[in-house]
Amino acid sequence: MTPEAALRRVESPAAVKVALGNRSYDIHVGRGLLQRAGELCAPVLKQKRVFIVTDSTVAPLYLAAFESSLRTSGIRADHVIVPAGEASKTFDELARVLDAMLAAKCERGTMIVALGGGVVGDLTGFAASVLLRGVDFIQVPTTLLSQVDSSVGGKTGINTAAGKNLVGAFHQPRLVLADTDVLSTLPRRELLAGYAEVAKYGLLGDAAFWAWLETNGAAALSGGDNAHGFLRHCIVTSCEAKARIVAADEKESGERALLNLGHTFGHALEAEMGYGGELLHGEAVAIGMAMAFDLSTRLGLCPASDGARLRAHFEAVGLRTAPPRTGPRGAITPAMLVAHMAQDKKMKDGALTFVLARGIGKAFLTHDVPAAVLEQTLAAALKG
Repeated sequence: MTPEAALRRVESPAAVKVALGNRSYDIHVGRGLLQRAGELCAPVLKQKRVFIVTDSTVAPLYLAAFESSLRTSGIRADHVIVPAGEASKTFDELARVLDAMLAAKCERGTMIVALGGGVVGDLTGFAASVLLRGVDFIQVPTTLLSQVDSSVGGKTGINTAAGKNLVGAFHQPRLVLADTDVLSTLPRRELLAGYAEVAKYGLLGDAAFWAWLETNGAAALSGGDNAHGFLRHCIVTSCEAKARIVAADEKESGERALLNLGHTFGHALEAEMGYGGELLHGEAVAIGMAMAFDLSTRLGLCPASDGARLRAHFEAVGLRTAPPRTGPRGAITPAMLVAHMAQDKKMKDGALTFVLARGIGKAFLTHDVPAAVLEQTLAAALKG
């Protein structure tokens, strides 16, 4: 597809359906969706009432406009604001959110709304899954990463000292509203972190999309007048890819695990860095994907040239591909990262599950990774 054709395709309103039978839902992608929130949310509400969870960064920017749109449609809204950042995905913050919902006398017909990035979406979705034994919720993602990945598919959860997202539930939203206008306020670092998840869809199963990104990714991230069409194409293509995979494998018993390309390495790095903001999730995934391709090459599965293409493109747009060498505990070692990997949700019969690649667009799952080769890969990455 030419860039011009891609732009024509995404300039019209886009709705991507996640096909899950009677639990199917739409992902709306476009400009001005916050101003239309009441109109778009109304069809999926059981009562004209919502409870919004947002964070301290998003609330000053978008909460008032979102609540105003709801009021215009006759929808009452209460809210709670959590601290911005990964550190809010904790049992303590989950309890505070649930207490706020109960204090507001939320009922089973009250719609919960996540207005924010991936942290808010994960925390809110998990709270909705356990409130009154489960209530409906809507995702209104405000970062590129959450628009293309975490808001779609129903994975919710919090972090623990043992690792990332080890406590949670599959709980599908009723609707996703991805307003592309809100991306204009994202710091470039956050935009790049989201772009790593966009690139993932090309690397795991769509070589043509990856090639499109090599040509047009910088334009999508430029922030200029022409960026919106390219960026929206990134979002729609990513959501279409994830919707297909989720519809085929909702609970990650097979194909959906491919979406974890780079995540086994990335989650280990995040855990070692302590979730304090020194390493964003998307940054960790970008580094993890580079390491996954390196491991694939060391195992004789993937041409070294494909790993070189990954690194060259990530570095060209400003994404790092080398992990941090030190963390809160000092110098990071391969043994430290392997210890975190041992807590991975994809462990099966005590063996790690890896998403590796036979080339760009050719990801696959395997449990057959010799420990010595894994250690070599980690050691080489940590040396830079």
